[in-house]
Amino acid sequence: MSLLRLARGLTLGLVLVASAATADDSVARIDKYLGSLRTLHADFVQVVRDREGQITSRATGTLSIARPDRFRWDYRQPYVQTIVADGRKLWLYDSDLEQVTVRTLEAGLGSTPAMLLSGSGKVGDSFAAGAVESDGGWTWCRLQPKSTATDFERVSLAFDARGELAAMELFDKLGQSTQIDFGNVRRNVALDARLFRFVPPKGADVIGQVTP
Repeated sequence: MSLLRLARGLTLGLVLVASAATADDSVARIDKYLGSLRTLHADFVQVVRDREGQITSRATGTLSIARPDRFRWDYRQPYVQTIVADGRKLWLYDSDLEQVTVRTLEAGLGSTPAMLLSGSGKVGDSFAAGAVESDGGWTWCRLQPKSTATDFERVSLAFDARGELAAMELFDKLGQSTQIDFGNVRRNVALDARLFRFVPPKGADVIGQVTP
């Protein structure tokens, strides 16, 4: 074998190894962050764009997480909506419709971004590793759901220079993207257990089985 061919072979091998390490690193980085996460509370700004990149909606609210399997998303503007996972069931309350939808946690989540942040399993169990990319001081860790049943084709988490959660980005199968930027992030603080309990408001229509 010529030295030139050997050099090319070694270069290709190093490129393949580097690519594999980079891909694996996206899962490893997220697992490391979530492994030390017990609770999280943050404000959020959610922006949805169509496949042409035009903004179709913008919402703000707060997020609370208590791992495993408990979280609460409170949308405040421009509409009021609450999503609560209590460890067994997933509740979605639409204030405008005065309607509550309830389902088992497993049926309601699956390989979803909510499960990624609050679930008890390893990231690699449900997501395949993608690239790790730097952009404007944030480090984006790209993931791809292993299940074809999910509505999302790609999911990414961004971490700031301190290693704190900064954003989440989702791409669905219709080409629509959703970016959620987090602010005032407080990690591993005491959270009231009542945040993760939901009682349907009086008079609201309930769809689904409330009792076990």
